[in-house]
Amino acid sequence: MDVLLIGDGGHSKVIQDIIQSEGKHRVIGLLDDKYERGSIRNNVFVGPVDSIFERLQENVGIILAIGNNGVRKKLVERLQIHPSQFVTVIHPSAIVSPSASIGRGTVVMPKVVVNANAVVNDHCILNTGSTVEHDCFVDRFAHLSPASTLTGQVYIEEGVNIGAAATVIPGLKIGSWSVIGAGATVIEDITANQTAVGCPAKVISKASVI
Repeated sequence: MDVLLIGDGGHSKVIQDIIQSEGKHRVIGLLDDKYERGSIRNNVFVGPVDSIFERLQENVGIILAIGNNGVRKKLVERLQIHPSQFVTVIHPSAIVSPSASIGRGTVVMPKVVVNANAVVNDHCILNTGSTVEHDCFVDRFAHLSPASTLTGQVYIEEGVNIGAAATVIPGLKIGSWSVIGAGATVIEDITANQTAVGCPAKVISKASVI
């Protein structure tokens, strides 16, 4: 399938590599508001985000190639594109259980593991080497940073950001739009809109809410 990527920064470059490795899609456009007008670069259209309405067709998919959780949510609300047009990409080195579910627009990067009965909702990022263990639930617009681990039956609400190499022990709940710092070990529930760091993780401030 031909795809349009919204975002042309570092995260977009990684997604382009995944698309090339996966071999299922072809990038035909890079849309980013840093471009004032459209042009062709290496046979790929580049232009502002709103040019999507000129380029989008029924057989063209979309990927939000932006790392910021809040920005991805705002773009979904702004563009009002039918959910069926968002494309999921999974690197060939990722291990995804047959009983797991991966939502539309989610990006699964190299060496990720998603185990039995896990559910990952729409527009999430499972970054390099992250692990989603059995029976976890990850809601929309969440981001698991590289080498982070959700052990069994963890519930992650919308927009949560789990930092690099952080671990959440079994059965816990992380409230919406919270941030878990890099290297943290979470041993108790974290309520919505909190920033928690350390080992064990302690809440230090309110998280920025979109």
